[in-house]
Amino acid sequence: MKFSIERAALLDAVSQAQAVVERRNTIPILANVLMEADADGVSFKATDLDIEVIDKATAQVERPGGTTVSAVLFHEIVRKLPDGALVQISEDQAQGRLDITAGRAHFSLATLAREDFPVMASSDYDANFSCKAGVLRRLFDKTRFAISTEETRYYLNGVYMHVAEGEGGRKFRAVATDGHRLARVDAELPSGAEEMPGVIVPRKTVDQVRKLLSDDDAEIAVSVSETKIRFATPQITLTSKVIDGTFPDYARVIPTGNTRELKVDAKDFAKAVDRVATVSSERSRAVKLTLDEDRLTLSVNAPDSGNAEEELAVAYGDEKLEIGFNAKYLQEIAAQVDVEMATFLFNNSGDPALMREGDDLSAIYVVMPMRV
Repeated sequence: MKFSIERAALLDAVSQAQAVVERRNTIPILANVLMEADADGVSFKATDLDIEVIDKATAQVERPGGTTVSAVLFHEIVRKLPDGALVQISEDQAQGRLDITAGRAHFSLATLAREDFPVMASSDYDANFSCKAGVLRRLFDKTRFAISTEETRYYLNGVYMHVAEGEGGRKFRAVATDGHRLARVDAELPSGAEEMPGVIVPRKTVDQVRKLLSDDDAEIAVSVSETKIRFATPQITLTSKVIDGTFPDYARVIPTGNTRELKVDAKDFAKAVDRVATVSSERSRAVKLTLDEDRLTLSVNAPDSGNAEEELAVAYGDEKLEIGFNAKYLQEIAAQVDVEMATFLFNNSGDPALMREGDDLSAIYVVMPMRV
C-alpha cells in the first residue's frame, strides 16, 4: 500500500475514527485503525465492538492495500505535522511497518495484520430515511444532558429515539431521563421513518454522531433496526449497536395537571441560580424557589458555609409557593432554552415541575423537587 494525502484531509478522517477507540484495551487490534487504499481513495475504520466508524478521504493512491496501526499514535503524529503538508504513507509488509513521511519528518510505526481486524456483522434495517443534520442535532443536544450515568439502570444510559403521537400528528421523538429529570423533544417525522422501531442510542454513540452534525443543512442517511442504528454522510458512516433493554413508560412522569405558571428570562434565571448555589454544599446543591406575585426569590441556606438570596422580577399570578430543586438540574434545563423566556408549570412543593421554551410544546423538560 502506498498513497499521498493532504494533512488536513488526513487529520479530519483520522480524528473521527480514533475518537471511537477505547484508550484501555485488552484486545490489541481494537487500539488500531484499519486503513485501506484503493482506486476511490483511502478509508479509515475503527471500532470498539459496539460502534464502528468508517471515514473516507481523497488521496493519490499509487499502490492499493491495507493495514492497521495504533489509532491514537497515528492521530498524534498527523496532528503535529505542519499545516499544508503533503503526507506520504507506505506499508513495508516484510518488516510489518508503516512509513509516514511529511517534508523532512519521517516515522515508522508497528502494524498488525488487517485480517485480524474485527468486522461488524451486516444488518437488515427496518427503516431507512434521510434527516437534516440540524434536526438530529437539536434532538440529541436538548436531551443528552438527562442521560443516566448509573450502570445498573443500563436502559437509561442513552437517548430513546422513536415515533410517537405528538401535537398535530406522529412525531420523531427523542427522550432521555435519569429518574431525577427528563427531556422530551419532538421533530417532524421524516419520510420513510414511519416503521422505525424504538431504539435506545447509547451515550457514546450520541457523542460521536454529534460530530457529524456541524452543517445544519447536510442530509444524514439514517437506518434503524431492532439491534443497530446507522448514520451516514458521503464521507463518514457510523454504525452502532443499540442498548438491549426496554425504556420505561416516560409519559407517566410528565405532569398534566400543573397550573401554576411562571414565566422568567431563561438566561437571568440560570445565572441567578448559579450565583446563589455558590454557597450550597456540594452534596445537596439545593436551591429554594419562593414564588409570590410577580416575584421569584432564589435562596440557599447552607449551615456549614452561609446563605444566599436573590430576587428576580417574573410573570407569576398564582398563590404563594415554596419548592426546592437541585441547582445543577435547574441550570442544565434552563440552558436548553433557545428563546428569551422559559415557562415553568408547578403544582405543589412535592410534585415535579414542567418547563418548556415559551409556548413551544415540541420540547418539554421535567425536574423532580428536593426537600429544602
